[in-house]
Amino acid sequence: MVVVGRWLALPLSRAALLAAAGTVLVLCAAAVATLTMGRLGIPLGELPSALTGGAEGKELFVLDRLRGPRLVVAIAAGAAFGVSGALFQSVTRNPLGSPDVIGLGAGAGAGAAVVALKMPGSVPVSVGALVGAATAIALVYFATGSGFRDPGRLIIAGIGVAAIAVAITQYVVYAVERERATALTAYVNGSLAAKSWDDAREIGLALLVLLPLALLLGRRLETGEMGDEIAGALGAEPKRTRTQAVLLSVLLSAAAISVAGPIAFIALTAPQIARRLTGGTGAHLVLSALLGSTLLVLADLAAQQLPMDDMPVGIYTMAIGGIYLGYLLTREWRKGHL
Repeated sequence: MVVVGRWLALPLSRAALLAAAGTVLVLCAAAVATLTMGRLGIPLGELPSALTGGAEGKELFVLDRLRGPRLVVAIAAGAAFGVSGALFQSVTRNPLGSPDVIGLGAGAGAGAAVVALKMPGSVPVSVGALVGAATAIALVYFATGSGFRDPGRLIIAGIGVAAIAVAITQYVVYAVERERATALTAYVNGSLAAKSWDDAREIGLALLVLLPLALLLGRRLETGEMGDEIAGALGAEPKRTRTQAVLLSVLLSAAAISVAGPIAFIALTAPQIARRLTGGTGAHLVLSALLGSTLLVLADLAAQQLPMDDMPVGIYTMAIGGIYLGYLLTREWRKGHL
């Protein structure tokens, strides 16, 4: 454990370092594959020159317009989802928790549906998604009666709000023409298609501001996992820490949703894998960020290269998350925990 100042604490166990190094290698390989594979891919031998400013013609178009921004958004959004999930799971002490549980993704989908189908062209879909997500979180906050301090109430209120948001989305989609509803499907499932450098700058700025704040909570989060009494005795202020962590989790997830849509399961799966790779306690924020980026880049690589007409990346992350949850259930069943 490396401690910087009073609050910043980063786990640096051998297992964590090896896991981080391995994840970075996989992420780099996936990034290279994203830029080079397929009919429009940049030839591998020309990639170093293209990345250092020597791209021209087709290579410049692919790097600057087609795949470059999409890759950067995938890396940044995946990191935001990963850290968001790690924060949420740590403060709720629920390994199957994520911001989606409290209705963030469902609220974003409802907001996107209302804007795209009821007010087409007047308001950007991403703005509608952010308004929907903010509304859902506000409803959860007031419905608990204690803000974000009680994890049990938070999850129960979130499930109710998510159900209402899904109902709104389904109603709006059902009430309009099928053609217009189909156009919304990609965003509601989460998509990285047609991303620009403006999107990359937006999510990059959000990470630049929010990730250091999340890291500053690292030491208090680890202490909080010992229980409120011990954490309070050690000066970790558990209730205040939970509120701050949930707020940061919501903001990180909302930032990712604003550029990529409500992509499922990254926030749930990345922290889970981080814990199993390290075998330790704590939120593992850095490793969760790296794993979130890697999972989303791999899923988007599949979305681009598999012969499925560039399906929304969220469909592939659902498949990854479903397989991983199935693995967890089988593992726990064999251990006799279920």
